[in-house]
Amino acid sequence: MGIGLAGLAAVDPVVAASPVVHTAVLLGTVAGSQAPDLDNLLRLKGNACYIRNHRGLSHSIPAILIWSAAITLILQLLYRGSLPWLHVGGWVLLSVVLHVFTDLFNAYGTQAMRPFNEKWISWNIIHIFDPLIFSAHLIAILLWATGLVNPAILFPVMYLFLAGYYVWRTLAAKATVRRLRTLDASHRPNDSYFAIPTISMSIWNIVKHSEDGTFYVGNLRGSKLSWVDKVRCSSHPAVEKSKNDAAIRSFLYFTSFACADVKEHSWGYEVRWCDVRYRHRKQYPFVAVLLMNKQYETVGSYVGWLSDERLMKRLRMDTY
Repeated sequence: MGIGLAGLAAVDPVVAASPVVHTAVLLGTVAGSQAPDLDNLLRLKGNACYIRNHRGLSHSIPAILIWSAAITLILQLLYRGSLPWLHVGGWVLLSVVLHVFTDLFNAYGTQAMRPFNEKWISWNIIHIFDPLIFSAHLIAILLWATGLVNPAILFPVMYLFLAGYYVWRTLAAKATVRRLRTLDASHRPNDSYFAIPTISMSIWNIVKHSEDGTFYVGNLRGSKLSWVDKVRCSSHPAVEKSKNDAAIRSFLYFTSFACADVKEHSWGYEVRWCDVRYRHRKQYPFVAVLLMNKQYETVGSYVGWLSDERLMKRLRMDTY
């Protein structure tokens, strides 16, 4: 998207008139389209820290302004103050804003309204990797690189097309949620439905939160709704005790689709929280697991993405 926005910048007469300025804008839009995800470095402090903060402050309103100002300032220093501030800074700002804005459309979401609101905003409209968006950019960039099409014409047309695609997907997502109530034969008045996009335009992952607290997980293919799993949340005392652990709090801070299961062992309890939105190969790989002794003291923990087999190996390593 950063390269695509640099192509779009050809509509700006000041940018188009100077190869030097256009190169600076290219550097700025590429950097700006990546900058908010520098919070990936939080992985160095552990998965719990990363999950709690990824797409948080780094995607907030103040951060958007800070990223844009910092990148523009660096470019000015590199070019010894010869760049038109307003034009370069405007395109950098657009690249950062577009990054955060498009992140709102997937299931992971962001805290884009901070500092006014810490709520996670995830509209569940576009998959985190959309083949059409990626392909449109790739084709347009190749056409630009080979000089076959004027970028001042090519990229406005592409982004108008993608804007229409986003509108269509938004309407499709809303329509999908509405018709779930009629497609589900077991529907009850207080059931809540969530349609989560997949890499296919015609397939949606479905989560139903029933009025008794049970999660139902399934998929919608065309007009066929199929339930593949039912997840009951445990009310064991160990579940409440687990919420005092920092790693578990980080997990619960991020997701409102968490469900806990408890296994009792001779040495204590294993409390496994999973995010029911993410089901892969009959497993829920996005988990927070806490091992506690009989006195509810932490023995080991893990937060992140792992298969059941790799998760147990990891927990044994952390415990011993």
